[in-house]
Amino acid sequence: MRRIHLLPGNADTIRAHSRLKFLIVAGILLGFCAATGQTGQNTPPLAAPRADYNYPANQSLTYTVDWRVFPAGTTVMHLQQEGDEERVSASGETLGAINLIYRVSDRFQSSFNRRTGCSAGFAKQLQEGRRQVTTDLKFDYAQGKALLNEKNLVKGSSKHSEAPVGPCVTDLLSAIFYPASQTLTPGQSFQVPVADAMHTVTVTMHVEARETVRVPLGTYPTLRVQPTAAAGTVKARGNIWIWYTDDEKHIPVQMRARLFWGTITFRLMALDQK
Repeated sequence: MRRIHLLPGNADTIRAHSRLKFLIVAGILLGFCAATGQTGQNTPPLAAPRADYNYPANQSLTYTVDWRVFPAGTTVMHLQQEGDEERVSASGETLGAINLIYRVSDRFQSSFNRRTGCSAGFAKQLQEGRRQVTTDLKFDYAQGKALLNEKNLVKGSSKHSEAPVGPCVTDLLSAIFYPASQTLTPGQSFQVPVADAMHTVTVTMHVEARETVRVPLGTYPTLRVQPTAAAGTVKARGNIWIWYTDDEKHIPVQMRARLFWGTITFRLMALDQK
């Protein structure tokens, strides 16, 4: 792994790297949904995956992460089948000198039904500086509720919240891989209801164009997809793109967020499939 060297006294650099935790672990859509804050009561239904599409049985994706022109480390996302479910996990830690200022060690997990795409839930374990929080979000579709349990391990406090949820939603982590199950045609769009804690965000996936991209693992023909909020409020803060391979697998080989504090880019450097 490569290390970042911070410039002494550069407060903007320090703050920007602390913000990196939101993207380095949870992925591009986590930062996107947090930025929009756009919720809706009448969210569109989640389209089922294509009948001929198969999610990976066991796959690990390792990305290099660059912030502006600086290498910021790596992040790993793993997909694994268990019965009718596809389980997704992601992990990441700050590296080198960042640990002396603001250490981050976060873990995220989600799962969804491979036939319907409906998420079962989303969990995270955050260790950020002195802060240690665990969160478990479950979707009870029979009761039409999202159930959130959160614990602060430092303060010893906990809370439970409930909110309405639609008949089928995806979560922040699964939403990165859900578009792979759809037909991606340049010039077309589709909508995805993404549940984040006590809110559901309607995200429109715009398939912009075909594009050849070069990442550490190789050069790939891709389909560039841009997620946006229905009201477009993210435009004031930045833009996000995901590049999926232009084949039946639709592997996300590159992700990029251009935010007000700089551009962060994920590039696929390793793919392990057993």
